[in-house]
Formats: sequence, structure tokens, C-alpha cells
Amino acid sequence: MREGNHSVVTEFILSGLTDHTGLQVPLFGLFLLIYSITLVGNGVMIFLIRVNPRLHTPMYFFLGNLSFCDLCCSTLVAPKMLLNFLAERKSISFSACAMQTHFSAFFQDAACLLLAVMAYDRYVAICNPLLYLVIMSRQLCKQLVVGLYAVGLLDAVISTCLISRLSFCSSNIINHFFCDLPPLLVLSCSDTHINEIVMFVFSFFIIASGVATVILSYVYITSTILQIQSTEGRHKAFSTCTCHLTTMVIFYGTVLFMYLRPTSSYSTGTDKIASVFYVLLIPMLNPFIYSLRNTEVKSALRKIMNKLPSNT
Repeated sequence: MREGNHSVVTEFILSGLTDHTGLQVPLFGLFLLIYSITLVGNGVMIFLIRVNPRLHTPMYFFLGNLSFCDLCCSTLVAPKMLLNFLAERKSISFSACAMQTHFSAFFQDAACLLLAVMAYDRYVAICNPLLYLVIMSRQLCKQLVVGLYAVGLLDAVISTCLISRLSFCSSNIINHFFCDLPPLLVLSCSDTHINEIVMFVFSFFIIASGVATVILSYVYITSTILQIQSTEGRHKAFSTCTCHLTTMVIFYGTVLFMYLRPTSSYSTGTDKIASVFYVLLIPMLNPFIYSLRNTEVKSALRKIMNKLPSNT
């Protein structure tokens, strides 16, 4: 943090979702429930994928990594948010704020790119089913995951370094419930043009490459499905893609709204709602979106549940 002619900021104050005192306890209960469901849902998904050999396939390998990213992204924000609902002074140190921004960017980027990789995986599975395991080899899957984590890490490191050069002189109150990049840029009294450009470039690259991959994949998927003669076969093929498309629309829509626009159009109310979606609600919903209509996951869970009574 540059000192310059201003005092060095050592902590920030998070305003939270609302300043209405009567809503703090109800919101605490609501988001405690959301976070608990997120922990259980994603934890169970990761556990099932690891212990069940039938789920050791490329699709579930990517889904396990998505659950891991969702779990980490939510855990970075939810515990501090819950504490602040009941705390009189909602402070966060500058180092903790920078760390929250860093890892949030890392896991959000990874999740965004994972959705694109999962679209490509569905394309190969539906359009080239006989070559699926050859194309989506274990080595390729690992390389794709390492690559997307590397991109997320690069974005996070650069963003954190650029935050460290900012000065905060007029106020240390962040009008948000966690340390995200857009509200920090609005709060800074430094010239944030470089930060905005870097944020836009990385966000555009990640979201545009993800959306392009998804669109191309689903154009080929749709074309292939429409050629299936059986109505039942078409329905089954479309149903395997519906969950993925639902997650993508919600995730890409909120992230696009948050990051691909100038900070001059920043609106605290709408941005808080968007952040709740991609940081807390989507990580909670993803395990259920991908498992409720998935017979393999339900079968694996049923087997685990059937073993519990015999061990007691």
C-alpha cells in the first residue's frame, strides 16, 4: 500500500448487505442455512466422486473440481459475512481484504473456465461418443484443469499487485459485504485506469473464451441431437445438457454484469445482489442442479446411504 501524502489504510469497514438493524439476525439465519447447504452439497459431491469408481470419468472429474471451486469461493466470503451480521464493528484488515480479493478472483476464474471445459466435454461425449475416452484422456483432463487454474492464478496475482499500489484517503468504508475488486476501485482516490483496463482485459478474455467455447460446443451438440431419430434419445441427450446450460446462464450473466462495465456505472444495490448470486447462491445450487437429474450420482449416494446402517 503506497503511503504518499495520506495515512496508510490498515483496515476497511464492510457495510454489509444492509444497514437495517432489524434484518441482521434474519439475514444471518438465511445465509447460515445457504452456507451450510453449500458445505454439505459440495462436500458430498466431492466425496462421492472420489470414492465411487463409476464416477471416475472426465465429466465427474471436472464436476469435482467445480464443486471444490464453489466450496472455496463461498468459504472465502460466507464466514466473515455471517460474523459481520452480528458484529457491531464490521472491520477487515487490509491484508485479509487483499487475500479475499485475490482468492475470490482465482476461484471465480477457475469456475468460469471449468464451465467452458465441461461444455467441450459434453460436445465430445455427444458428437464423438466412440472416441470419448480416447479424446478426453486422463492426461488431457489434468492438463486442462492445471491450465485453467494457472490462468486464474495469473489474474489473481496481477489484480492483487495492482491493488497494492492504490491509495485510500477519503474513506475506508467498503459499500459491500466482502472485498471485491469493483467496490475497491470505487473507494480508491488513486488513478484506477490501469486497474480497470487489466480487470476488463482479463474478464473479457476469460468470459469471451468461455462463452465462445460454450456456444460452439452447443451448436454442434444441438445439430447432433436433432439428427437422432428416437424422441426418447433426443430427450435424454438434451436433459444431460440442461443442467449445464442453467448454471452457465446464471454464472456468466452475473459475472458479465459485474466485471465487463466501467466503474462509473457501479451501483451498490444491484451489484450486491449480483454478488450474492455468483458467490453464495450458485455454489449452493450447483450440486443439486447436477445431481438431482443424474442417475449415476443418485445411485452412488444411495449406495453410501445403504451402507450406513450396517456400520452402526
